[in-house]
Amino acid sequence: MAQRVVTIGSHGGLHARPAATFAQAAGQAPVAVTIAVDGKEPVAASSLLGVMALGARHGDQVRLTAHGEKAETVLDELAQLLEGEHDA
Repeated sequence: MAQRVVTIGSHGGLHARPAATFAQAAGQAPVAVTIAVDGKEPVAASSLLGVMALGARHGDQVRLTAHGEKAETVLDELAQLLEGEHDA
């Protein structure tokens, strides 16, 4: 199992546009990925509604988890998406 703790970089948090970009990338990954915010149950990272329901805001830390052969690479790529600014 691979995990990453990532700080949300987008000033608007994981609202519709960055959440959609993230969920789409997670859905195309060769391994299943979950995302969680402290105090909430993990959700499938490929679920747009699940990701948005987490309510992650700018500066919040989220935990990404994946299992499988390419998990480390996938988490690195998804972490970069979450750390970036999508509201510029």
